[in-house]
Amino acid sequence: MTNIAALKPARIRETDEWQLRVDLAAAFRLSARYDWHEAVANHLSLAVSADGKTFLMNPRWRHFSRIRASELLLLNSDDTSTMNHPDAPDLTAWSIHGRMHATVPQARCIIHLHPTYATVLASLANPEILPIDQNTARFYNRVSFDMEYGGMANTDEEGERLGRLLGNRQIMMMGNHGVLVCAETVAEAFDLTYYLERACRNLVLAYSTGQKLHVMSAAVAEKTAQEWEADRDQFHSHFAEMKEILDAEDPSYAE
Repeated sequence: MTNIAALKPARIRETDEWQLRVDLAAAFRLSARYDWHEAVANHLSLAVSADGKTFLMNPRWRHFSRIRASELLLLNSDDTSTMNHPDAPDLTAWSIHGRMHATVPQARCIIHLHPTYATVLASLANPEILPIDQNTARFYNRVSFDMEYGGMANTDEEGERLGRLLGNRQIMMMGNHGVLVCAETVAEAFDLTYYLERACRNLVLAYSTGQKLHVMSAAVAEKTAQEWEADRDQFHSHFAEMKEILDAEDPSYAE
């Protein structure tokens, strides 16, 4: 498969996937802006084919704050020679994203990060996001949990295990590790990640007071979560506004 990142930007802009590249590059820059990333690790990917198996992903060990749309790798989860190429992606990225794009239908955009508060919560014996406010209630009964961390995710088997564990949900708290978020679009995945980290921050800070938590009833938490899901236009507006900010400050992500 041709690596489109090696083509000239003008050639790439003639393809249908250009806007997808721009959106994913924006998500990388915003992840760095919010300090969700970790050095040159972590990975974001986005399916560009109907079956989800052809996808864009960050080049190996490139800092999120420098990623450009034209540099994103174009990969296919069925290509068993991927890791033999000179521009191969990070092995853990390929193991997780390659298998999940092949096996999880709702995983069009996959965001895997180690944001501070979500990772702190994922490191607790009970990483449940208790519904103590409007943000935390968004995730009520909508998160899967991986409590079987076994080291770096560097095998196809690990990627497939994570895909099975995610099931039909969009969010996974990865115990002793970080988080994984997936959605139909970059805008929705970004918005979920933004509120996930804020929700985890609120909960961690509430825990730090040492006082008893005022947890919502199941009925109120579920009602609130459904109200979040009914407001999809807001998710897209949020991402569009953040891209406007990037455009004003440093539009190089869209090159």
